Amino acid sequence: MSLRGVAGLSALLCAVVHIVIAPEHLQEMTYIGVLFLISSVALLLAAAGLARRNPLPGWWLGTLISGGMILGFALSRTVGLPSYHEGTWDPPYGVLSVASESVFIACFVAWYGVEKPHTPPQQVTRPVTSLRVR
Repeated sequence: MSLRGVAGLSALLCAVVHIVIAPEHLQEMTYIGVLFLISSVALLLAAAGLARRNPLPGWWLGTLISGGMILGFALSRTVGLPSYHEGTWDPPYGVLSVASESVFIACFVAWYGVEKPHTPPQQVTRPVTSLRVR
């Protein structure tokens, strides 16, 4: 399976996990549930973007969302978020989400290192026209 395939499955897994736990969080702390739903939609878009001819926007979207979710997870379990502090890894959902987000980011780093996508040329040259001698 390709890096894009693994990353796409990771994004789908993370989106499903957050969709499953969003209703509970909407009741407990509304803004957390809303963030889960927004990030799930973004990850679904990222997974779809990886299937396109130019996957770079999907890679960047998925990496930014995954990184933000890992950061939010870490903050909610350490210093806390506004009016919200979680004490555990919330198994199995916490482990699944952090693992899938980490896999997505690792796949992006590996893909980017190999592909070097859309690097513009350093200099644009024009074809040399034939010179006529008179």
